[in-house]
Amino acid sequence: MSQQYPAHIWHNGVIKPWAEATVHVMAHGLHYGSSVFEGIRSYATPDGQAIFRLTDHLKRLYASAKIYDMYMPYDVPTLAQACRDVITANGLEKAYLRPIAYRGLGGFGLSADTPTDLAIAAWHMGPYLGPDVLEAGIDACVSSWQRFAPNTIPAGAKAGGNYLSGQLVAREARRLGFGEGIALASTGLLSEGAGENLFLVMDGQLHTTPISAALLNGITRNSIITLAKANGIECVERDIPREYLYLCDELFMCGTAAEITPIRSVDGRQVGAGKPGPVTRRVQDLFFGLFDGRTPDTHGWLEKV
Repeated sequence: MSQQYPAHIWHNGVIKPWAEATVHVMAHGLHYGSSVFEGIRSYATPDGQAIFRLTDHLKRLYASAKIYDMYMPYDVPTLAQACRDVITANGLEKAYLRPIAYRGLGGFGLSADTPTDLAIAAWHMGPYLGPDVLEAGIDACVSSWQRFAPNTIPAGAKAGGNYLSGQLVAREARRLGFGEGIALASTGLLSEGAGENLFLVMDGQLHTTPISAALLNGITRNSIITLAKANGIECVERDIPREYLYLCDELFMCGTAAEITPIRSVDGRQVGAGKPGPVTRRVQDLFFGLFDGRTPDTHGWLEKV
């Protein structure tokens, strides 16, 4: 699939033409995966375009950098304004934003001192896993690749190197004809999707794996838990065996890119009725209602462009 590139990008403090935001081939981040990043969406709302949980995403970017002892040369308000600026510069009515900080060209070696470069891109992106998936759902599989064990790679950081694992899971799923892959933790229990968190619906309750299951504590995941509890849907965080993917009533994955994507089958086994169920639809309505005014933004999650 070809990518339609926007005209402008924010790079190291300035808006510049997309093609001028270059990285040296000997940059530390390219060789060692030493980058941290975020995925953020903006939406068209009745009150104008708003970026969903912008500050929370940028705080997590800084937390990821802290884990990897990466110096950040700009503060959160500067990057928040840069996100707004790059949306405006590209004339986008809604956008997917990708802030990334990476160790650039400097000393060579794992612990070398290098400058930290920062870029923020923005472009239009529809449903991440394909057209119509939010309505129809996808078919998923459990991957043969497991997530990393505790105290090896910190799953709590949204770091570039972590996504080598996700690439293996996602590419295996595509090769086998599935829409997305699901990974198990080193314990053999459920972890998350290739780049998404998981929710199972059982007897009207939401069940999701804990952050100790080698997963990123997703901001969309947190939003769903918060919205569900406020609207009378019980949510349980617990260890979940693989077979419950086949036994649950409903199943969906979530993330900034994937938003809330229903899963209609796993490993060729139909989930529930084989289509998005009532709890999944209710959660979708609550989430997307934030952007069309049906769900009150009581937490100040919508930050205007």
